[in-house]
Amino acid sequence: QVQLVESGGGLVQAGGSLRLSCAASGRTFSIVYMGWFRQRPGKEREFVTSINWSGGNTYYADSVKGRFTISRDNAKNTMYLQMNSLKAEDTAVYYCAARVSPMGRYDYWGQGTQVTVSS
Repeated sequence: QVQLVESGGGLVQAGGSLRLSCAASGRTFSIVYMGWFRQRPGKEREFVTSINWSGGNTYYADSVKGRFTISRDNAKNTMYLQMNSLKAEDTAVYYCAARVSPMGRYDYWGQGTQVTVSS
């Protein structure tokens, strides 16, 4: 089992920045990919970005390219999401997730952290 705990959410004005963290514990050696997802009000959960845990390859949704940056610190078993130039439409609950296979669905999820961007 892998446990994930997000932190760093909050209220920020449009154009501002926030950094989210996701601390992993448990069988972290089994993690292959980690990612960030979000669920905006009235919308389904959507992919934001992901990172290969060993190689560091990253992927981004078009809506956040150039504004968000995913990174990880393997020594601390922690993943980060630096969010810059935030927009009102970035308001959502942000979830971190981990999977133990190169492809397919994510196996483990955090509890989510609220990000609210005021316009």
